[in-house]
Amino acid sequence: MGLRIHFTVEDLARTRVDSSPRPLLELSMALRLLQTRDHPARYGAWRRHVAGRLPREARKVVDLAPVTGWTPDLVSLTDTGDADVLVDRLRSWSRRQVRTELADIAERQALPAWTRRLVDDRRELHLFLDTLLRVHETALAPWWPQLHARVVADQAVRVRTAAAGLETVLAGLSPQLRWEAPVLEVLSPCDDDVHLQGRGLLLVPTAMAGPLPVIHPTASPQPLLTYPALIPEHADGLLTLTPKAPGAALSAVAALLGRTRAAVLHVIAERPGCTTKELAGHVGIAAASASEHAATLRAAGLVVTSRHRNAVLHTPTALALDLLDAPQQAAGLPTPQARPVPRR
Repeated sequence: MGLRIHFTVEDLARTRVDSSPRPLLELSMALRLLQTRDHPARYGAWRRHVAGRLPREARKVVDLAPVTGWTPDLVSLTDTGDADVLVDRLRSWSRRQVRTELADIAERQALPAWTRRLVDDRRELHLFLDTLLRVHETALAPWWPQLHARVVADQAVRVRTAAAGLETVLAGLSPQLRWEAPVLEVLSPCDDDVHLQGRGLLLVPTAMAGPLPVIHPTASPQPLLTYPALIPEHADGLLTLTPKAPGAALSAVAALLGRTRAAVLHVIAERPGCTTKELAGHVGIAAASASEHAATLRAAGLVVTSRHRNAVLHTPTALALDLLDAPQQAAGLPTPQARPVPRR
């Protein structure tokens, strides 16, 4: 059993890798992880921290994100943006939208009886969405900079891999995905065929990778498929997802003051996914020196390092971009922007 995603030449040309995490989609994956014991070294500390802090009403949110099966957009909306903005978007759904979404899920699996009240009672819907936002604030918000850094680092690796052809990317995404041209087989309890029909596929790296990939065949503007983001090197904080004290981060940033190291950080922000050799060339220093500065920046939580074949790639974290943005915004100067993901 499994899902089979069928590609045409047009689909391959329009398939791309996403460049930023999606809060509610990540949350739905996190909720699935909370219900399993998978990857205890990576997620054990996070599970213990979150389980004791979730509100009692969170049970309803968890009920709509089963470990296997379908999750409604009321929990896993795939749009980008801040979590509170996305939840407000869900608040504006009409009764018909809520009914249609839940009915679509009900055709595939049983839903709790209380979900009927989400359709008929706007107050119940808003209370549910209040709880959803609280669950996000408890389960994901404290770790969001780390999760964001992991997704950015993965995207940088996939862009380089795509230089050898998109089929190389598809073949190396996950053990749960198998590429046999022109079909991508997805490990799933469902048995179905998905024809992309020239729309291509949006590949979404997820930091909170659940037991199985998630596919949204009707997502707009193109179908969406999740896969687990790569674990960067030297990523203890990402592996355990242990919240870091703000004071420690600020103390580490203070140690970065200096012209050369600031130049290194700026180059990494301007060229996410650059190699150590490229970094050294742009800054005008030896490769060994560039590697040393990158290691210091990584220890301060400003850089994530990943390996792609024989190259080491450096990408900035959200903290690094904030650090670089602050003085330039005060002076009214342009700030470094991450490169867009090329469409292949």
